[in-house]
Amino acid sequence: MSTRIVNTPSDCRGLKIGIFGGTFNPIHLGHLRSAEEIRETFALDRIYFVPAARPPHRSGDTLVSATHRLKMVELAVADNPFFQASAVELERTGPSYSVDTIRHFRHELEPAAIFFVVGIDAFREIHTWKEYASIPALCHLIVTSRPGVSTPPPEQLLPVALQPALWYDPAQRMYRHTSGHSLVFHEIHGLRISASQVRALLRQRKSIRYLVPSTVAAYIADNALYQLEKSGQ
Repeated sequence: MSTRIVNTPSDCRGLKIGIFGGTFNPIHLGHLRSAEEIRETFALDRIYFVPAARPPHRSGDTLVSATHRLKMVELAVADNPFFQASAVELERTGPSYSVDTIRHFRHELEPAAIFFVVGIDAFREIHTWKEYASIPALCHLIVTSRPGVSTPPPEQLLPVALQPALWYDPAQRMYRHTSGHSLVFHEIHGLRISASQVRALLRQRKSIRYLVPSTVAAYIADNALYQLEKSGQ
């Protein structure tokens, strides 16, 4: 499913679009509940779930193929009109860099406001990302906590290279960037589920019911995914 939709500026004017990237290995109810919280809190009109085809910071040993992961995302979001799967990183060659994905959505959905959703663990490593210092100038950033895990003070998480361009707005409880974009650290109250937990249960031949959507559980079973966790499964 591609995000290449024919839009005119009037189609997207005033829209607030979320980009939720990740390996989704597999997508689970925690991902979906967190996205729903974000959509409601920030009044987003749509959230695109973008599976990484070749995540540059992740070994392929524990990843099933990007095609499988995209299909599971499509199944998981099919019943939510505000959610949509995107194959943009599968359609692009080379490593899946967030900055390239953000630029894609800016181009395709201009002049919509773009909100890039990133988990706290990934944000800790943002200084290792391609062109990371340019990302706050391209979009708003929403950094989400892990449910049930305390988050350090934001000032301890900001890379040195980002600090000169950001200032804290106490009234709005967010950082402002010189571009006019915002950086928000948002506490998630969603479900405490992890993909590694789901994979561990599957290796043990145990039930994953109520951890992933039923359609995703059926797809995993039909394709015998994660039983041996071999790359390209």
